Amino acid sequence: QLHGVSTHGIAWFPEYVNKSAFKNLRDQWGVDTIRLAMYTTEYNGYCNSGTENRTKQRKRVYTGIDAATDLGMYVIIDWHILSDGNPNRYVSRAKDFFGKVSKTYKDQENIIYEICNEPNGGVTWSQIKKYAKQIIPVIRKNNPDAIIIVGTPHWSQDVDKAAASPLKYD
Repeated sequence: QLHGVSTHGIAWFPEYVNKSAFKNLRDQWGVDTIRLAMYTTEYNGYCNSGTENRTKQRKRVYTGIDAATDLGMYVIIDWHILSDGNPNRYVSRAKDFFGKVSKTYKDQENIIYEICNEPNGGVTWSQIKKYAKQIIPVIRKNNPDAIIIVGTPHWSQDVDKAAASPLKYD
């Protein structure tokens, strides 16, 4: 069982993505997992701003991964879609991001990949599955044993849709 907290948007609150903050959460609150919430389109979103911002956001994720790893913690990399709703909107950016991250951290077992958190706005499970079938192989190419979380329609509430038509991955 994991006990954790989410950073909210790392573009909004970058000051909390550091070893000192994570150590405090671990030692004072019993947290063993940090979820790095990187929004795709909201305030300085990874997908709807320039190359410089994408590089900055990816480095912030790396900082969070390194800090959590140094402290013996798990880290969830949260590709947080919100106003874009459908993960297929930025599938090429997701492939690039998860390809780079999974290659950089291919030998680490403490990373959990959350490839589309809270899909919404009428997106269907079949649309999410289409997206997942493109992103999961990118991660698994570098880290075949990675744990990958796939959100479900209606802000990840419709788990019955995924259960009725599961992805064919371990």
